[in-house]
Amino acid sequence: MPGNGVPGCDRAPHARPARVRGWHTGGRERRAAPRQRAGPVPARAPRRGHPAEAGLPAGPGLRRTPGLRREELATLAGVSVDYYTRLERGKETRPSPAVVDAIARALRLDDTEHEHLHDLAARAARHLPERPAAPSRSVPPGVKLLLESLRPNPAYVVSRTMDILAANPGGLRLYAGIEDWPATQRNLARYVFLHPTARDLFEDWGNQVRGCVGRLRALAGTDPDAPDLTQLVGELLLKSPDYARLWERYEVKGNRQGRKTFHHPEVGALTLGYQSMQLEGTPGQRLSAYYAQPATPDHDAMILLDLAAHEPAPMPPASQPR
Repeated sequence: MPGNGVPGCDRAPHARPARVRGWHTGGRERRAAPRQRAGPVPARAPRRGHPAEAGLPAGPGLRRTPGLRREELATLAGVSVDYYTRLERGKETRPSPAVVDAIARALRLDDTEHEHLHDLAARAARHLPERPAAPSRSVPPGVKLLLESLRPNPAYVVSRTMDILAANPGGLRLYAGIEDWPATQRNLARYVFLHPTARDLFEDWGNQVRGCVGRLRALAGTDPDAPDLTQLVGELLLKSPDYARLWERYEVKGNRQGRKTFHHPEVGALTLGYQSMQLEGTPGQRLSAYYAQPATPDHDAMILLDLAAHEPAPMPPASQPR
């Protein structure tokens, strides 16, 4: 579905990121918390809407936060307040698909969020307590050949946490300056929030960062203890107030196709279409590829980007993320 995906800061110099509870790594508490409650319904998920819109009385007292109250959502979903509370607190972990659908309607979730809620319910039912291992970063050899065959179209493979695992020359060069970072630091979420070039590179930087946060938030809902996730989210919450603010919204939106405009420092402005697809037989890896109609300025810029990767470019070195 079209939207604000990954394929793609203005930071207050002394701003401190919002403190979020509940996530400890390495014995040291981070002001960050991808770890969510074990329940199938996130207790801090946005409760959209107003009682009048749902045909419910407003109820007594002032509302401390916008949106529906817990008892109002329970009424709309056709479950008891006690049952809904137990879902949020993880004391009830096996809601039926019909109940999950009813809660999704009550929460006014879109298709992506609705699917994410089903994923949360499935994870709560499994309730695996052991800490998972970090997934392999190895990319199948055939995929690397495919990346090369896609030239001059920029293409790359990312992990489930958006680490760039492999790329053809244009795919890496498209994110201006990221090649100056060590290979293990090349991550799209880290880039859009922490690289000094990113805000000027993307015409819609705000959509790019929301898409990155949404993808990580979705992963946090289904695999909150994953070491690759906890390390990245902890870093971004500590270093980027923008990330900390967006993380608190609990959005899980993302997309797999669309168009994106770049203001690239080497080849100028170019607008490219893109597709992103899951790679079967891998631990959540995705391949993203960009394209433009032949004999257009955008296609010419894409070719120049591919060729520029073979030429020494007098670019100032970008500082590594600190």
